[in-house]
Amino acid sequence: MANPKRKHTHSRTTKRRANWKVGNIPSSKCPNCKSLNRPHQVCSVCGFYGDKVEVPVKEKKKDKETPKK
Repeated sequence: MANPKRKHTHSRTTKRRANWKVGNIPSSKCPNCKSLNRPHQVCSVCGFYGDKVEVPVKEKKKDKETPKK
């Protein structure tokens, strides 16, 4: 089996490792709220996974409106 004659430089190694790209991330619809999320993950909108509530989602508090002058 062939062995390298010399050590590859750090920049050459990192250039080779950086030459890959992530494809499109798959998405599926949540059966509860119909929003798009990643498969096999808890829905970030409603907190459901399958038919169960896994993570209760806190509702955002509405800020008091300031009167415009």
